[in-house]
Parts: sequence; C-alpha cells; structure tokens
Amino acid sequence: MATFVLIHGSMHGAWCWRDLIPEIERRGHVVIAPDLPCEDAEAGLDVYAAVVEEKLSAAPRGEELTLVGHSLGSRTVPVVAENHPEARMVFLCSAPTPLGPIDPAAFSGMITSAYAKADFDERADGAQRVSKESAGPLFFHDCSEATASWASDRLRWQGPKPLLEASPLTAWPDRPMHMIVARDDRVARAEWLLGEAPRWLTGALPIVLAGGHSPMLSQPALLAEALIDGTLG
Repeated sequence: MATFVLIHGSMHGAWCWRDLIPEIERRGHVVIAPDLPCEDAEAGLDVYAAVVEEKLSAAPRGEELTLVGHSLGSRTVPVVAENHPEARMVFLCSAPTPLGPIDPAAFSGMITSAYAKADFDERADGAQRVSKESAGPLFFHDCSEATASWASDRLRWQGPKPLLEASPLTAWPDRPMHMIVARDDRVARAEWLLGEAPRWLTGALPIVLAGGHSPMLSQPALLAEALIDGTLG
C-alpha cells in the first residue's frame, strides 16, 4: 500500500481530485488531498508545504510516498519531499523548475498562447482568477460539459507569491522524479514540458497522455494507472 499526496495547481482546490481519489483508493492505496491557501496573497511555498505536512501527519500512511504536483502545485512538491527520504515526485502537466523565482520571460515560454490571452479577474493584492468563460476551454475542454461547468464554478483566487518568490530550499532533494504530460494541454505547453524532461529525469521518460490540462477529471482511471503501475516505478 502506498500513500499518494495530491497537490493541486493554480486556482484549484482539493475538489479537482474528486474523480481520481476513488480510482486510487479502489486500487488499495491511501490518498491525501490538501487544500492549499492559494487565496491568501501572502502565502508562499513554505506555507503551502506546511499545510501539506499537517495533512500528511494526521492521516494513515502507506509504506511508499508519492507526491503528485499538478501545474503550479509542482513548486510545492520538492519542499515537501525534502522532509521525506522515501518520497518520489510526480509532476503532472508540469515540469520541475529552478529554485529561484520564475522569470516572467521564462514563464511566457512555459504557457500556451491561449492561456496568455485568457481573461483574468484580478484583486488589488495581485491575486488572479481565470474567468469562467475562459476556464472551460483552457482547463476542462476534454471533460464532459457537466464536469467542466462544475469545475469552472469552483476556481479560486490564486496569490502570486509561489511564482514570484524563491523556493525555501537551497538544493533539490535527491528523490526520484517523474513527469506526466498532457499532449493537448492548453495551459502548459507540451513541447516545453517534453523539452525539459531530459534535463530533470534520469533514465526515465515522461508519460504522455492524450487530452488536456485536467486528466484527473477527464480520464481519472487512466491517470490512476499511470501513477500506480510500473511505468513510474
């Protein structure tokens, strides 16, 4: 039995794992899915990691630990992994990034033109949220209409700090790393992700799934198999 810690991406919450959690659990594993305080513009990676650790310490644990970071959630993954030598790290619709702040020019190369042109609402403190009209086509275009509407209604404000600040780490933890790339992702450019893979993965190839930025909602059974079976071992 293994423990999977699912760390959601920008503007999301633990709700986004609704369909993936039962797929992992019915295969005999433990799932922990914390809600990060993304609406707090002052919360950074250290705060995010502390929330994950609190949830992890309060839950039953399997012998193995897999930290899954979706999109921006990947910035939190290595901070948590530093405290868990037995952990492996999975970057879902994302890639590992340097420990420093994300340079705006570099960020523009990570995202698709569709995401760059999307409509965003913005708060005075810098937090942002994609409009519902943009959210469906960007995040959930290959989900059912009902799921896309349900998920778009639940998007949260996202504070800027996890992108603008350096990681609290001084070096990457020496843990196994894996990537799962969505070929038709409309947020993170698949070409960029695949180009980054050789830089970070040692002796492993990224798993490439058909579909968009939310495989946990569009194809949860397939994603569960990708996370659990030997291709990540």
